[in-house]
Amino acid sequence: MQGKTISEIRVGDKAEFTKTVTETDIALFAGVTGDQNPVHMNEEWAKKTRFGGRIAHGMLSAGLISGVVGMYLPGPGTIYVSQEIRFLAPIRIGDTITAQVAVEELIPDKNRARLSTRCLNQDGVTVVDGTAWVMPPK
Repeated sequence: MQGKTISEIRVGDKAEFTKTVTETDIALFAGVTGDQNPVHMNEEWAKKTRFGGRIAHGMLSAGLISGVVGMYLPGPGTIYVSQEIRFLAPIRIGDTITAQVAVEELIPDKNRARLSTRCLNQDGVTVVDGTAWVMPPK
């Protein structure tokens, strides 16, 4: 299984992946990364923050973007070069997040593609926005 090569991709191509964030997702992400910040793990503590309760790790949403890049566009074999990301709104347990990727620019001689990346919640609110550079498979 291989993703699309630079010659198979077009500016404007899009892909997305949707997932509902669960308690288990947050616990597993904390376990893998070591990020046990109480804003993610402790409801009583998190209630005292400006968020009024627990929120998902911001990088969990970045992982959803990575999933789109690695599995759909360009797909398997793609290498991430960079990711600029802005966290615009919190993600909570039970939110359904759609990670979206769109091809914005292609540089065939360097085998690079610039992608717009964003995540929206179930209400259509953009919770994450950014730009990635990737190397599609050859």
